[in-house]
Amino acid sequence: MQIYANLLVLPNKIVLKMGKTKYYYNEKTLSYEALKRTPAQKFFRIFLFLITTLASTVVVLFLLYPFFDSPKEMMLKREITEYQLQFKIMNDRLDKMQRVMKELANRDDNIYRVIFEADPIPKSVREAGIGGVDRYADMEGYDGSQLLIETAKKLNRLTSEIYVQSKSFDQVFAMAKNKEKMLASIPAIQPVRNIQLKRISSYFGYRMDPFYKVRKLHEGIDFSAPRGTPVHVTGDGRVIKVRRSRRGYGNEIEVDHGYGYITLYAHLSAFKVKKGQWVKRGQVIGLVGNTGKSTAPHLHYEVRKGNVPVDPIYFFFSDLTPDEYSKMLELSKIPTQSMD
Repeated sequence: MQIYANLLVLPNKIVLKMGKTKYYYNEKTLSYEALKRTPAQKFFRIFLFLITTLASTVVVLFLLYPFFDSPKEMMLKREITEYQLQFKIMNDRLDKMQRVMKELANRDDNIYRVIFEADPIPKSVREAGIGGVDRYADMEGYDGSQLLIETAKKLNRLTSEIYVQSKSFDQVFAMAKNKEKMLASIPAIQPVRNIQLKRISSYFGYRMDPFYKVRKLHEGIDFSAPRGTPVHVTGDGRVIKVRRSRRGYGNEIEVDHGYGYITLYAHLSAFKVKKGQWVKRGQVIGLVGNTGKSTAPHLHYEVRKGNVPVDPIYFFFSDLTPDEYSKMLELSKIPTQSMD
């Protein structure tokens, strides 16, 4: 057996190390004896080992910290990655919901509100509350600020659009409940009996003025008829004007039908209603005359929507067949001269 020994020299002692055991030469007994440490020496060696280990650990951590994540940091990063994924999923869902809202708004403006003769909701109203003061300042300054702000903007925009659309549907629902009343109020017949479609002498559009000989917009339709021919109101409503005059439209009546519609009946020879009176479609409200700026007995009839003149020919649908209506449209294209 070969023995490997290391010889150490300590103050006043010669120490021989064999394996894990250390021996020193006892001059009194003239022999080698095992070296035994005192408790203080053992404590010092343990303390020195701990200090060295701690110092080494600190140095290693200090050098490796910028390049390696701690377990807690790794866990937080995984959570952040998961949050970002969920935010993207939410953004995709918000995009889909916005597309659905846009389709609902389009149907609302171009179908539902058209059916009930209501004006579409302006874009400025639908987008109200989206812009303005920067309400996202407290979300800035983070790594994921852009994603967070974008999600918040979409959510706020969608909330605003849902609110406006909800109010619009409330209006449409109210209009649907009053549909029967609305249909009875909207002008829908000719004001003078015109079975063979031969009484209309001038249609809506630019015509030659019989007095001034210049082209000007004729804002209604002229019905040629004998003096005293009954004039019928074309929809339910309230009489808001009964005026006698020798100028312009002469003796005239205006009826407010609600829903933005007003009809005017001019050049009358007599009145059969009073201002403020409620009238029903088909009721006689006056008689054809030749008063005011008129070349012959006739009725000048106008339909106004939102105080803007519209072609009355589109409001004869209740007393014309499809063929008669098509014929009237063809006749309306023939140049004529107005009678007032």
